Amino acid sequence: MPRLEQHCWSCSCSTRVKSENISSASWFASKVREMMTIITTILSSAYGSLHSIRTANLIRRGIVLFTVGVFLALVLNLLQIQRNVTLFPEEVISTLFSSAWWIPPCCGTAAAVVGLLYPCIDDHLGEPHKFKREWASVMRCIAVFVGINHASAKLDFANNVQLSLTLGALSLGLWWTFDRSRSGFGLGLTIAFLATLITQFLVYNGVYQYTSPDFLYIRSWLPCIFFSGGVTVGNIGRQLAMGSMEKPHSD
Repeated sequence: MPRLEQHCWSCSCSTRVKSENISSASWFASKVREMMTIITTILSSAYGSLHSIRTANLIRRGIVLFTVGVFLALVLNLLQIQRNVTLFPEEVISTLFSSAWWIPPCCGTAAAVVGLLYPCIDDHLGEPHKFKREWASVMRCIAVFVGINHASAKLDFANNVQLSLTLGALSLGLWWTFDRSRSGFGLGLTIAFLATLITQFLVYNGVYQYTSPDFLYIRSWLPCIFFSGGVTVGNIGRQLAMGSMEKPHSD
């Protein structure tokens, strides 16, 4: 009998210990699930807020780039029209700046796309551009670009080939002075090629025309203007992207 009672007591104790272990394990598991739920909620809310911040920054940068593109299109196209480099038909609707109405929004859209594309390509290649990353350098780059465009309308050379070579050297100098990145050079060439094709198509269909064309339907120096314009807008987009990255960090 004593042995039986001892055996029964040991069985009841072991059962009680097992039940306590099971209850503690279930309690620990429930706490782990609660912690995981809290962590998941925090991460999802943080990702959502970060995504909204990035989207808002992207929209703001796009608006700024669009505005810059519209302004540059109005000013630079006015220079070309005053020197009779670019001719529009009389029936084309003109704005206050004697420019076709569709040019500013098209240039603004192109500037927004190019300016947003440059920092994205830098991130994709893993080569963040840090050469002369300051607004003073960007403003000097804009001034040089306007000067190159002004030179294309004002300078008189014996032939367009000399003017094209001069503007090409100035455009490469602009890239070397304010960019010096492989991605900037490649994107500048791509932009110049695509913009030249689009311009050829527009002139071919009689939307407007160039005086004294020497490169099919356009001037041979026009790709140099597109190249330097792409580099300039790319620098503006990179600087805007850097400013949007520094603001959350400083906060």
